[in-house]
Amino acid sequence: MAQQHLDPTDPAAGVVTGESLAGYLRAQATEFLRALRLHRETGGGSAAGAGGSVDAARALRRSARRISGSLHTFRPLLDPDWSEEMRPELAWLSGTLGLEHAYEGRLERLLLALHRLSGAAVFPAQAVATTSAPANSAGPAHPAAAQERGNLTVGAAKAGALLERQLTLARTRAHSTALQALGSSRFHAVADRVAVLASEVPLTPAAATADLRPPAAAAEERLTDAVTALPLVTAGHPYNAEALVHGLSPDPAPHPQDGPWHQVRLLLRLHRYAREVLHGGKLPVEMRLLTAGQALNRHRDASEAAAAAAQAARTPRIAPATAYALGVLHADQRHEVEAARFAFQQAWQKQTAKVP
Repeated sequence: MAQQHLDPTDPAAGVVTGESLAGYLRAQATEFLRALRLHRETGGGSAAGAGGSVDAARALRRSARRISGSLHTFRPLLDPDWSEEMRPELAWLSGTLGLEHAYEGRLERLLLALHRLSGAAVFPAQAVATTSAPANSAGPAHPAAAQERGNLTVGAAKAGALLERQLTLARTRAHSTALQALGSSRFHAVADRVAVLASEVPLTPAAATADLRPPAAAAEERLTDAVTALPLVTAGHPYNAEALVHGLSPDPAPHPQDGPWHQVRLLLRLHRYAREVLHGGKLPVEMRLLTAGQALNRHRDASEAAAAAAQAARTPRIAPATAYALGVLHADQRHEVEAARFAFQQAWQKQTAKVP
């Protein structure tokens, strides 16, 4: 099937020079400044402008990620001192602004999972209407299963309340940290540099005639190598018992299996940004990459939710039923991790199968 769009990474395609990179960075810097203006106009997090402030923070993060990613991929074409100073500052800003949203999404995910697993109203702030039928409505249940369901139902509400307290506190702290960051001299220095970038991109003298396709191809190759190193055979199984062992242990460190997958998610993002640069920001939707990215996002969300459930289960002196519910919740989220890995495997194999 003939391609509908020319691929700038194709050696037969025309040369894409540094001017395309400059145009892309100027556009992202302009989006950054527009989002910053919106954030200030909406009160910077006040209750009256909460919705607009959230949108502005999301837009700030979006532009900061794209600028930082482009500086990483195309760093040979940019002033090295300027680039190396900007990248960590943009990463700091993006990470700081993303924490509040991450805690909010994590709490919602865990409470919904508890409700799904137990059928109990586990939302502390409001009762959740239970649409599922009672446990005994489908006929006689196995005594052991009924006992486990009863234990889960008893502990789910308290587990939900515990998670709500812990994650709401973390979200509140993240919100305060973000507001402090946006008012800091460090952020103002970043904003000043981005403002200069909107009109003047510090390219090297050789960038005017340099071809952007080789560094973009290198970003794609790094992604391909990282995917090749993933345990895709394990991800092909519906259940990976090893994925539960670490999370249920007293060790609070991140799950060792998750790191390579998070790295692939980052590399996929860098690959997408590089393609945006080559296409002048007018990138046609690539469904294969989109589907793979969505699977990796679900993987990240489920992995972090499982870690939060495990952390809550380590709270001293909680009731056995609460600990049981949190253990079931942790296992459920690790199953979601495995499902996301399998979905990524399917999307990626479909992608590579179409490569001539």
